[in-house]
Amino acid sequence: MPDTHSDTRPPLTIDSAELRLVRLPLLTPFVISTGTMYERVFPLLILRSGAHEGYAEGVMDPFPDYLGETIPAAMALLRELFLPMIVGKSFANPAALQDLLTPWRGHQMTKATVEMAFRDLWAKSLNLPLGTLLGGSGDSVEVGVSLGIGSIDDTVKRVAEHHAQGYKRIKLKTRPGHDVDLVAAVREAFPDIRLSVDANACYSLADTPMLRKLDAFDLDYIEQPLAWDDIQDHATLQKRIRTPICLDECINSVQACRQALQADAARVINVKVARSGGYGAALRIHDLCAAFDVPVWCGGMLESGIGRAHNIHLSTLPNFSKPGDTSSASRYFARDIIREKLETRDGRMPVPRGAGIGVHLDHDFLPEATISTEAFAP
Repeated sequence: MPDTHSDTRPPLTIDSAELRLVRLPLLTPFVISTGTMYERVFPLLILRSGAHEGYAEGVMDPFPDYLGETIPAAMALLRELFLPMIVGKSFANPAALQDLLTPWRGHQMTKATVEMAFRDLWAKSLNLPLGTLLGGSGDSVEVGVSLGIGSIDDTVKRVAEHHAQGYKRIKLKTRPGHDVDLVAAVREAFPDIRLSVDANACYSLADTPMLRKLDAFDLDYIEQPLAWDDIQDHATLQKRIRTPICLDECINSVQACRQALQADAARVINVKVARSGGYGAALRIHDLCAAFDVPVWCGGMLESGIGRAHNIHLSTLPNFSKPGDTSSASRYFARDIIREKLETRDGRMPVPRGAGIGVHLDHDFLPEATISTEAFAP
């Protein structure tokens, strides 16, 4: 998708950059099959050009949990390679900046942090919303909610609370031994809700008999049931179960997405800009899935308001036809690092208004949440 006005505007110069490491405690621990999160620690990148600032956050974990990237490696790459490469340089458009990052292998989430901050900066320089430049439309998006692992009784209560709040899809985290009975209890209590499950890659093909039992519960999809880097076994599993498979962790490039779609390994795709390496790849994945008539939705990584705002704008694109993980920030944090309140209304999240991602840093609170700060000049 081309960038609006990319041929009529002068190049944008990155005057300086600021890299912070930020910590936000979670209101309640978030439990998935691979472990428990008690806080969100993340790199926050600020790029500056004239009077404008562009924001993005890294979504990698402290250790190689979700994928192989880690916060220490990301901070080192940003500090020693990527930011010195771009600060003081001018770029005709976001694609030009991404071309500079692409040759470096791997580290998709780190590269995406740079590209996303520049997209925000670019949109602000044009005085346009980011979603408009991406090709999106609308002033709100449908929102689902992801519930961490808990007891069956507690989960049923939390489903009731979030269903009453209007969320359009409930997603349950599962793990071996905490799956069929959990889903059965929720489906019995709520026979008509849109329900899905997320295994976070904790099963294997040997678990096919159990996974086949989930067919009885009319799930919207089962997300990433098998290995985080596998496509072929998911294609094999999809032939054995009726429930659509949604892929997340292993869709880390346009090529991986094409291979999964061609193999019928996924009938739904979770799109994450960071996992894809930036908006350029995420937009191509969106368009590729549309060509295969496969719906997509925007996944979440417990982002602060900065990452959450990026996700909301992405979700305005036309093939995001399933509710995304862009639920209210107040579910996770006592206080966010942005001034705006990103809260759902009747199962829809308003798109932040204004140029770029439409949110502003809370400079009164940000120092309190900051672990370290580094400045970069030409």
